[in-house]
Amino acid sequence: MQANDVRALKGAAVPTIAVGLVVVVVAALMAGTKGALGAAIGVVVVAAFFTAGLVAVTWAGRVSPQMMMLAAVLGYLVKVILLMVLLSSFSDATAFAPGAFGWSVVICTIVWTIGEVRAFLKLKMLYVDPDAKVPGQGGRR
Repeated sequence: MQANDVRALKGAAVPTIAVGLVVVVVAALMAGTKGALGAAIGVVVVAAFFTAGLVAVTWAGRVSPQMMMLAAVLGYLVKVILLMVLLSSFSDATAFAPGAFGWSVVICTIVWTIGEVRAFLKLKMLYVDPDAKVPGQGGRR
C-alpha cells in the first residue's frame, strides 16, 4: 500500500471504530450482552469488508486505472450483496441480537464511507500525470 492509501484507510477506519464502540455500548444498554455481541460482530464485519475492498482497489490501481475503477465498482457490488446475505441469514440468530447487528452494519457502513470520502478529499493527489507524453506532439509539450 502506498502512503496515500494508508492515510485513506486510517481516515475511514478510525472514525468507524470510534463510532462502532459507541454503537456497541448503546446496544449493550438497550439489548444487553446479546446486543453488544451483535453490534460488535457488525463492526468487525464492516471493518473487514471495507478494508479488504480498499486493499483490492489499491492492488488494482497498480495494474491500471481502468482495473482500479472496475475493482472499485465490483468491490462495492460484492460488499453490498454479501452484507445483504449476512443481514438476511442472521435475522433469526439467537446467539446475538440481529437488530443490533443490522443497525451496527448500517451505521458503520455510513461512517466508513463518509470517512473514506473525507480522507480522499484531504489527499493532495494529482489526477493528471504532469510528465505524460502526449501522442502526436513528437516529444514537445
